[in-house]
Amino acid sequence: MKKTSKILGRILLGVLIIALIGASAGLFYFKSYLTNTVAKESFPQIEGDIQVEGLEGQVDVYRDQMGIPHIYASTSHDLFFAQGYVHAQERFWQMDAWRHIGSGELSEMFGNGQVETDAFLRTLGWRKTAEAEWEQLGPESQAILQAYTDGVNAYLKDHSDTALSLEYAVLGLLSPDYVIEPWEPVHSLTWGKAMAWDLRGNMGEEIERAELLKTLTPEQVALLYPEYPKDHPVIVNEIPVAGQTSMVKTDLGLSTFDYSSALEATAYNASLLDPMLGALGDGIGSNSWAVSGELTDTGMPYLANDPHLGIQMPSIWFQVGLHCIERSEDCPFEVAGFSFAGVPGVVIGHNDKIAWGFTNVGPDVMDLYIEKVNPENPNQYEVNGEWVDFESYEETINVVGGESVTITVRKTRHGPVISETYGALKNEGDPEDEEFIAFKDRVGVDLPEQYVIALSWTALTPSTPFEAIWGLDQAQNWEEFRTAASNFHVPAQNLLYADVEGNIGYQMPGDIPIRKNGDGTLPVPGWTDEYEWTGFIPFEELPYAFNPDEGYIVTANNQVNPWDYPYLITKDWDYGYRAQRIVDMIETAPDKIDKAYIQSMQGDATDLSAQGILPIWDEINYQAANSNEAYALDLLQKWDFTCQADSQACAVYQWFWWNLDQNTLNDDLPEKNWVSGGSKDFETFRLLLPEPENFFWDDKTTANVVETRNDIFITSLTETVSQLEKEYGNNPAKWPRWGDLHTATFRNGTLGESGVSLIEDLFNRGPFPTGGGQSIVNATGWDLGTSFEIDWLPSMRMIVDMGNLNNSLTVHTTGQSGHAYHPHYADMAPLWADVSYYPMWWDQESIIDDAEGHLILKP
Repeated sequence: MKKTSKILGRILLGVLIIALIGASAGLFYFKSYLTNTVAKESFPQIEGDIQVEGLEGQVDVYRDQMGIPHIYASTSHDLFFAQGYVHAQERFWQMDAWRHIGSGELSEMFGNGQVETDAFLRTLGWRKTAEAEWEQLGPESQAILQAYTDGVNAYLKDHSDTALSLEYAVLGLLSPDYVIEPWEPVHSLTWGKAMAWDLRGNMGEEIERAELLKTLTPEQVALLYPEYPKDHPVIVNEIPVAGQTSMVKTDLGLSTFDYSSALEATAYNASLLDPMLGALGDGIGSNSWAVSGELTDTGMPYLANDPHLGIQMPSIWFQVGLHCIERSEDCPFEVAGFSFAGVPGVVIGHNDKIAWGFTNVGPDVMDLYIEKVNPENPNQYEVNGEWVDFESYEETINVVGGESVTITVRKTRHGPVISETYGALKNEGDPEDEEFIAFKDRVGVDLPEQYVIALSWTALTPSTPFEAIWGLDQAQNWEEFRTAASNFHVPAQNLLYADVEGNIGYQMPGDIPIRKNGDGTLPVPGWTDEYEWTGFIPFEELPYAFNPDEGYIVTANNQVNPWDYPYLITKDWDYGYRAQRIVDMIETAPDKIDKAYIQSMQGDATDLSAQGILPIWDEINYQAANSNEAYALDLLQKWDFTCQADSQACAVYQWFWWNLDQNTLNDDLPEKNWVSGGSKDFETFRLLLPEPENFFWDDKTTANVVETRNDIFITSLTETVSQLEKEYGNNPAKWPRWGDLHTATFRNGTLGESGVSLIEDLFNRGPFPTGGGQSIVNATGWDLGTSFEIDWLPSMRMIVDMGNLNNSLTVHTTGQSGHAYHPHYADMAPLWADVSYYPMWWDQESIIDDAEGHLILKP
């Protein structure tokens, strides 16, 4: 600690020098000191011996040339102890930030500015749920978590502050009173809640539908939220569910309420987590596919996976190998793949017998309930005609360098109240407002005088996905895989499977509610039992497949269930453009599928939506107004529909699509609901294009004229050319390529968007030009209306060769190290941007031959 205090003192002195000098030379000196001296103090030891209290025997840690640790131990205890130690070596700042998110304790790190976020996290109660989960875990699971925790704390015992990570140097300036606490098992469990939130499903759509029904008809809203297209693939084509009839009851008996103020508060509170966990975009999801040996060059399956998550620095994944030196009941692990820093085990990867991948199902496991509040007693709400008390308790938020804040959390029988802004309740509809009166007349509903909105969410019931993951790590066949999957409650994932016997399979797990009434697309009354959950779909009746006749299985967040499936999973699927393209590539493969072909598939940049939009120009028969319009139109009409980084045609098209989407829809929507692109908008346009005089084509901002589809196409092209000329000049040869616009900048999730360039430069890396785009297989997402810059992406790419596991390939986004300026901090980013790979070593001989370091941990 004395050493750290001296370092922080020198940093403060550096800041003072900069302030006094006010010159670039002082800034250069200070940054150089941080990067060349302070940063290196946190670089982990990867060679030699370290004596560590708490181990039962020796552990060998080989790090390969990409910095990936392969851990060999004699007991499960030592294996997970060492994983915790290595995670802390490489990623403790990330772990520390994540545990503060999970526990609603960001104010303890970053001060008063995070109180509002902490209040919402405490309202959700992730920490309380995780504490209940810990108590319910069996002894084997508790032993895994405790061993991991002991390993983390063994590293913390000998390291603190800047010896843990460079970020603590900056935090020392911002929050000098912050103290690093020991790791606890519950910290690992809270991360399961954070991931469930990140993959949470349709709560945003539920809010948006309710808001749009104030000004649009149900038929118009249905165009903005179309049904899943019948001509796009589903994951499971048939599943035997004997003796079942439809359980989907969609007649709500109401249209909606005018609860706009409460919905705005709910949406705002949910958005507080976006800076830390990322916004839920249309492309947050993933791709995976398994191809049977009948279709491959090796005669054995390949399994490919690329999960799509928000862009961040460091990578959300930490790649690792966990190897019991001698497999036994006491040490049954032999597994490699991708872990979360802060959680023991391997989340996605393979063991010696099976491989598995994840994509998000996106089931509707969240419902918003409108709760009537007693006008005479705001501590009560109505249940079936009677007033009952809210469950309430106080939470104290500790603020580093400031006064603690106490909030009151209220819960109904459905869950926490998430619409409150901790002020007085007020009547949510102005009875004198003409729009409000018309709205009431249309839906014919008497509104509560006072109400709040409560969240029912399966993730708030104690259950951890990590027990399922530890089961997958050990599973040796399809039956054991399914047994492990049955423990995967939330967030529900598409679990893809392949094994060394040549089998491929798929299982959807998860707690999927069965509703007495309703389809989960709108908030519902909470004061009656008419909209209650009556149970969950039984695991044995959830969709699955094993060695299907097609010889392949594709999951890309598309509809899971066959069309005659009796249960409702969700109404808000991804619309299947990526899934369709993957199926097309498998079915049209020119020869037996090999790893090189799968690599090209993962990097595929074909925009299927453009294939439907651009042919409309043939119907318009438009004569360009000038040479640059003619150039742009010619470029679009000759384009091959692929969005590689060097494509100028893709750049012009995506700019045109930006304008077309906004010009068509935004004038009909409240500003907060303006379009952002993605597969939902793609499908809306697929329905609108054959109707050139549809309501949505008319520009409501123009008086005395009704625009048609052709008018909006021409206007959008004219705007695109004008904007390109303004930004890049009148010479179209100088207009950008797609990679000039579409770049990935990896930003530190806590300090990387501070607004202070010195701090941001320390931790952020990029931009990296890349191809791909929205609802493209190479799913590098961007937010239409905001920027072409990538905001969600394939967080890793993996290709597992079941014929020879040692020939498997992978890459993830940034690097293994979480330490700025370490050689492995961002060495993977160029590979990732170029859709290149490195070996996913499995055989110990290959690991040792490729090792850059051999660390021996001794008791």
